Amino acid sequence: MKKLLLLALIVAFTANLYAQTSDKKWGVGLGVGAYGTLNNGEIGLMPELYLGRYLSQRFDLMLKGDMGIFRTRMENNLDLANAFLNLRLKLSDESKNLRPYLFAGPGYLHDNSTSAVNFDLGLGAKYYMSQNTAFYMEAGYIRGIESTTYDGITGRENLWKATIGLEFDLGKTKDSDMDGVSDKKDNCPNTPSGVAVDANGCPIDTDGDGVADYIDDCPTVAGLTSLKGCPDADGDGVADKDDKCPDTPKGWKVDATGCPLDQDKDGVADAIDKCPDTPDGIDIDKDGCPVDTDGDGVADYLDKCPTVAGTKENNGCPVIEEAETETTSPEMTVEPVYFDYDKSNYISGEKKKIDKLVKILKADNNLKVNLTGNADNKGTAEYNMTLTEKRIDSVVKTIKSDGIPESRISKEKALGETKPVANNDTDEGRALNRRVTFEIIKVK
Repeated sequence: MKKLLLLALIVAFTANLYAQTSDKKWGVGLGVGAYGTLNNGEIGLMPELYLGRYLSQRFDLMLKGDMGIFRTRMENNLDLANAFLNLRLKLSDESKNLRPYLFAGPGYLHDNSTSAVNFDLGLGAKYYMSQNTAFYMEAGYIRGIESTTYDGITGRENLWKATIGLEFDLGKTKDSDMDGVSDKKDNCPNTPSGVAVDANGCPIDTDGDGVADYIDDCPTVAGLTSLKGCPDADGDGVADKDDKCPDTPKGWKVDATGCPLDQDKDGVADAIDKCPDTPDGIDIDKDGCPVDTDGDGVADYLDKCPTVAGTKENNGCPVIEEAETETTSPEMTVEPVYFDYDKSNYISGEKKKIDKLVKILKADNNLKVNLTGNADNKGTAEYNMTLTEKRIDSVVKTIKSDGIPESRISKEKALGETKPVANNDTDEGRALNRRVTFEIIKVK
């Protein structure tokens, strides 16, 4: 008996056990074991049957029936029947796989000679082999009643018992969302069908960001609820996985790809573009504004004098205040100087015309001369324009060498072949078009 009790204690306190739960409140147990008397050591066989009812996380109520048969030296096969109403104290919660317990309660015993109220107490353990089936093992003490034995001795017969058996839990677990977790334990009772859940019945959230894996576009990396669980390192509202510019500075407006807005497409983000409406194709500076080479406030693409500071009113060109002038009299007119074909030096006989010009200028310091150059149409327009400039330069060089300061000489823009005075289809006409003309002006 001592060995059997010791074995029961070891099982009860070294194993993890289950029991009836709040989901399955009823249990039926069927077992068999041995019983014996404490005073004379007689032993018999003890089948038992019980019906259990879940009360709370700590207590079950059990209606149990034990029978004693084949007892030593007893002539009758059935020598006792005992019914108990036991309260079972569970020593671990429902989350464990195995569970120990204590039990005790009043009973009603009938043996061969008498019937009376008695009680039992003991300990046990249950191990669930499946969701509904458990193996149990328990040992206990039965307080007997006074009776007269077969040999005429009257006394109280106290018993011990040890049984093993199976318990079958009854009751259907309600699981509204069919996720395998009963509604009573389900913290998320409306989980969509087919979604993997944890022990609490809630959808699995691998990265712990509050967005369940089944709706998380980035299930292994913690992110933002607003971005379906994906992170946004630069905080621009575009998830990193979709962000083509993941290092955009804080506060900058971005487009759908996460890159800084650049409305005028000049390569400078609107956030730092001081001229966000620059027209397409215009050269810009580091601030996104059109280049203004001369710094006069007129962008080069609008500036008619981009290398010389001017005014906005004069399209970027400087305003030159010219002195009032009057055209000189006809007697001070100087004939044009002519040039040979493709030559920048004037014809040798033309020097006398320049001499006349110099004499007129020396006679009156208030006189100035403007020069205009022309060419025939032989060659390209660009070549003739350059040739015209060289012809003007050669005449100016002669005028200066004769003592006229450069301040009294104005060079008009070379006209090339654009202003012919004769027909370029003849040699004579072309000869008349290869010229530098003079305009003498008196400055008041």
